[in-house]
Amino acid sequence: MKQSIPAKEKEAVLASLKTANTAFQKIYPGDSPERQPVHTVYGGANLFKSDTTVKMGAVALQNLKTYAPNFVVLAKALGLPGHELFPEHETAINALTAEVKNAKSATDHKAWLAYAVYNKIIKKLEKEALEDFRIDFEDGYGNRPDAEEDATAEFAAKEVAKGMKEGTLSPFIGIRIKPFTEELKNRSVRTLDIFVSTLLEASGGKLPDNFVVTLPKVQIPEQVSALVKLFEVIEKNTGLKQGSLKMEFMVETTQSIIGAEGKNPLMDIFLAAEGRCTGAHFGTYDYTASCNITARYQKMDHPVCDFAHHMMKVALGGTGVWLSDGATNVMPVGPHRGKELTPAQQRENTEVVHRAWKIAYDHNRHSLWKGLYQGWDLHPAQLPIRYSATYAFFLESYADAALRLRNFMEKAGQATLSGDVFDDAATGQGLLNFFLIAMNCGAIGEEDLVATSLTMEDIRTRSFVKILDARRKKLVG
Repeated sequence: MKQSIPAKEKEAVLASLKTANTAFQKIYPGDSPERQPVHTVYGGANLFKSDTTVKMGAVALQNLKTYAPNFVVLAKALGLPGHELFPEHETAINALTAEVKNAKSATDHKAWLAYAVYNKIIKKLEKEALEDFRIDFEDGYGNRPDAEEDATAEFAAKEVAKGMKEGTLSPFIGIRIKPFTEELKNRSVRTLDIFVSTLLEASGGKLPDNFVVTLPKVQIPEQVSALVKLFEVIEKNTGLKQGSLKMEFMVETTQSIIGAEGKNPLMDIFLAAEGRCTGAHFGTYDYTASCNITARYQKMDHPVCDFAHHMMKVALGGTGVWLSDGATNVMPVGPHRGKELTPAQQRENTEVVHRAWKIAYDHNRHSLWKGLYQGWDLHPAQLPIRYSATYAFFLESYADAALRLRNFMEKAGQATLSGDVFDDAATGQGLLNFFLIAMNCGAIGEEDLVATSLTMEDIRTRSFVKILDARRKKLVG
């Protein structure tokens, strides 16, 4: 067969292309297969104790049982599918519960989704109420005298070390320092130094699993570069392994979306982290304020937030960085406190909480719809609704996603069997990530994998490519 390109010229061109492709793949390795928490709970550093996450989980569970004593009440408060057909009275609700408890899917019973969501929330709050916690030295702490912040940083670090020993920390944890502005950079660095140094001394030189430092209000790459250089100094002087300290940055101003040169600076900010960046978090209220949105309309689903979210996804897509939305600032807390409340006060509390639940639920669903699978929670009473939105989202999509993944796995398997090159691994990883997120947060269990053709052994690899390699080896063997 006649060809016009000499081998030598072809090899030179392809060698050059290999260099470019390799450089590109280094920056854009695809979605991370590692576990991403569904939320980050922010709490003032002055309030943090080693058992804070345990106590917050107990408050969250009590809040759910107080204002939604059964799945019907929760379904009606949030508007879950089928809620309008559910009964009002306790006897009828008990009868409905008896009907639905053995159902396996929405095709078995109209109330299955609401029943499944409610019971999965209870199980989650009892087992692992908080997935990620950030000890906050910024907005949640404020500007205090240096001596006070020094003492808080030292105390909080010792409490983290205590929590490591007692096993009471959330699976992901970190601190948010103050921004690296000219006014606050010295205070920020001092807090970082005191906290990490004290923690390492108290813990025997170890960091908690999935420890991260959050840098807020980042506007220029140099702020991230400075943090990385400080990480290197800390690691060198404390004996930490190089690269141990990780960071995430926050997008909170318009300049984080379009910089002085008229381009999106997020990739430059990410690259400045030199491989240490795990996430980019959106700050809803600072960002909307920077857009001159008045307080009444500073909400997660405002169009200016949608624009910023999409810019974040476009700029950082494929890098493996986790993106997180911000928080709903309407707290689901009743206005009346105490044990001796009148029936009218109890009703008003319920109305206030349910209204706040619905706002948070809609905001969280809006984020999930946009492909943002993580957000902020500011109060333990928000946790039941975080899981309500997340579980409903994944369970509603489960059947279609399972069928798509099963068909995709069969297509990949046929290519493997015939010796063809299968080059759509990124799509496969994206489909797999749906199930990884759903399983990690408790939306689905091992028994739900049957419809996907995956096994727990497959899931544990967390990698579509590794699953294909394992199946290829079995075929060859």
